[in-house]
Amino acid sequence: MVSRVIPVDQFDLVIFGGTGDLARRKILPGLFRRFCAGQMPPDARIIGAARSDLDSAGYRQMIREAIAEFGGEQACGDEQLDAFLAQLEYVTIDALGEAGWSELQKLMEGSDRIEAYYFSVAPSLFGDIAERLQKWGMADTRARIVVEKPFGRDLETARALNKTLATYFNEDQIYRIDHYLGKETVQNLMAVRFGNMLFEPLWNSQYVDHIQITVAETVGVGGRGEYYDKSGAMRDMVQNHLMQLLCLIAMEPPARFDPDAVRDEKLKVIRALDPVLAHHIVRGQYQAEPCNEAENPGYRTAVDNPRSRTESFIALRTEISNWRWAGTPFYLRTGKRMAARSSEITVVFKDTPHSIFGDEAGSHRNVLSIRLQPNEGITLGVTIKEPGPGGMRLIDVPLDMSFAETLDPEDIEHVDAYERLIMDVIRGNQTLFMRGDEVEAAWAWTDPIINGWVTRNDVPKPYDHGTTGPTDAEDMIRRDGRKWRKITQ
Repeated sequence: MVSRVIPVDQFDLVIFGGTGDLARRKILPGLFRRFCAGQMPPDARIIGAARSDLDSAGYRQMIREAIAEFGGEQACGDEQLDAFLAQLEYVTIDALGEAGWSELQKLMEGSDRIEAYYFSVAPSLFGDIAERLQKWGMADTRARIVVEKPFGRDLETARALNKTLATYFNEDQIYRIDHYLGKETVQNLMAVRFGNMLFEPLWNSQYVDHIQITVAETVGVGGRGEYYDKSGAMRDMVQNHLMQLLCLIAMEPPARFDPDAVRDEKLKVIRALDPVLAHHIVRGQYQAEPCNEAENPGYRTAVDNPRSRTESFIALRTEISNWRWAGTPFYLRTGKRMAARSSEITVVFKDTPHSIFGDEAGSHRNVLSIRLQPNEGITLGVTIKEPGPGGMRLIDVPLDMSFAETLDPEDIEHVDAYERLIMDVIRGNQTLFMRGDEVEAAWAWTDPIINGWVTRNDVPKPYDHGTTGPTDAEDMIRRDGRKWRKITQ
């Protein structure tokens, strides 16, 4: 099986914040890989726009160095890199003023190709850039804008941001990018759900005992301390990444695989989520690694705030009040400085209604595990007889499909999430992008949770570096007679 590369149409892509960390680490190296794969047309243009005082030659040199540092192994060499860099232009621009906008307008005018504007800048600049795009005649019906999260920090600011963008662009021109939705295995959730008759009849509260979603990181806040301490795990991870995974695993089959049909079903899930009770949520804050505090400091040291009450870990229990899932708990967990880097969705099925093998056979459950990273794949646990004489002894064994082992790595192209999503922007496919009402619904569910712990004057529980989080999280799920899945690479 060989990956198919489908070229996109001619386009101009303007990257506001084109000298920033995201552009250098992800966007430009990703575009170069699409160029190497033959997906980008040879005369597409990429225009960096930022405050830095550079010319196009200086920008090309900057991106050459960025690709060398962050590009990974490339399928093409120096000659192709030179050709790619030749497609780059640069404009020094002031997002809050008028400098540079006439130069950008001259570059864009007269073009009959797709125009995309990537807002790789602070959200506070989104409105100013959108306003100036319209003022300078670049916000026509062909234009598409890509905006990075955070999409607000609560319902009020999310509504204000959506209203601002809607002043200058239609909803079908706005691409709210969440890189999690560009991951191969995340998209495979829909293939597993709706492409296999094996699962769909069982995908409901009658057969599913509970579902766990875990996104664990081994890193701390790093250089994002100032931002993270104002956001925390709830705003930074649960409200967007984990919410999207929850929607994909719980949504009803859409009538067809198109952007609005898929997003309509995701929105229904969010609106059906039950409020989270105070005893169904645990917040944590990582401590320094023993004997190695200089390299791995505690959270409060890392964010330079000795009184911080921001969570670096969160675990919660919720339910979805609809016919499919009523009574089935969903457990969400995410944190930094944990035992391993792992993103996994686990569907735990109920016990058989009656065991014909007697009490000595023990209790056995089927478990479907969908690994998103780092070792992408799907495992289904089934119960079989333990080989050998001595009676009917049952054991659980995995039917394991690791993508790296099952699919020939020579034939499968590994595409970064940003590469896939940017190509979808050029195609005009919004399936993997969040709609405005979806963002607002997620905040409407999240805000009361945050306000609740503020009202209770809640302090996050400490947990050790390299663990699975506070012991209170184990206690929370244990009260329901269940336990968390082990976090492994």
